[in-house]
Amino acid sequence: MTISFEKLKFTSVLPTSNVQKNRNQHSCARPSLSVAVRCSSVLVQNNESDNSPRSRKIPGPSKSLKENQTPNALLNQRNTVGIIGGVSVFSTLIFLEKLVWWSSRDGQECIPFVVCSDPALSTVLPLNISTHPCSFSPIVDNLRRKRNFLEQSGAGCVVMPCHLSHAWYDAISEDCSKPFFHTGDCVASELKQAELKPLEVGGEVKIGVLATNETLTAGFYQLKLQSQGFEVVLPDEATMNHILLPAIEAFSRRDVEGARNLLRVAIQVLLVKGVNIVVLASDEIQGLLPHGDPLLRKCINPMDALARSTLRWAKMHRERPVRL
Repeated sequence: MTISFEKLKFTSVLPTSNVQKNRNQHSCARPSLSVAVRCSSVLVQNNESDNSPRSRKIPGPSKSLKENQTPNALLNQRNTVGIIGGVSVFSTLIFLEKLVWWSSRDGQECIPFVVCSDPALSTVLPLNISTHPCSFSPIVDNLRRKRNFLEQSGAGCVVMPCHLSHAWYDAISEDCSKPFFHTGDCVASELKQAELKPLEVGGEVKIGVLATNETLTAGFYQLKLQSQGFEVVLPDEATMNHILLPAIEAFSRRDVEGARNLLRVAIQVLLVKGVNIVVLASDEIQGLLPHGDPLLRKCINPMDALARSTLRWAKMHRERPVRL
């Protein structure tokens, strides 16, 4: 059985992803590139005529603020998306590229967004996520300040396109005045709506998860999937140590072909165990399989699910033109 997310009207692979190409060319687990995407009155838009990004001024704030809008905010459109950048700047940019392409195709305006990206975050993350929770206080405080900044900047919702940061989602989102989407919820909801059937008679629908040790230890993908009635299948120790982690290491060495072959084996190992879909929950294994690879039909990218949920929200909350 295969599953297609085309019915959600967003392709799971970008037609042309310059950021993804650059990421593969300069591949490393945690890029040292220092990039900050600053919020301003200029947003990246997609030029339909030449398929290249361009800058376009967004309209100025209206004379009177709408309900739920923040006074003196940078952006006053009520469907403004606030984005907390993750550990990988490349992954943050790839997520932004999805929002720009998917929201601006068909001649539509790109959704308004504001980003807070801090590449230095990777230097304060612990190597072992299972350490005492008190050691995470500086990280949580850092991410909460970014969330507060986005709320004050006029964001109507908040997203965090970073797997590892979701380990502290509950603390970061606490008391948030705006909708704060959880990537795990987005994935579990899409799979639930797909109405998958068990591959084994009398069994449950099985969902596999491939991720780093840190993300698997955090366990949020497992919890969100189980809450929707799915049986979660994780790679065993041998698969992690001899296939998945070597694939990530190969990618870090810029051995894309080696990483791709190992990833295919890791996916097949889970498929043999009767899983319907494999969640590719690691930045290091995204974009490795080429467009058109049959295995992609058996996989879902959590950040694609997050982007789709974000765009559905933005579409529902966009300003309606005033008819005179």
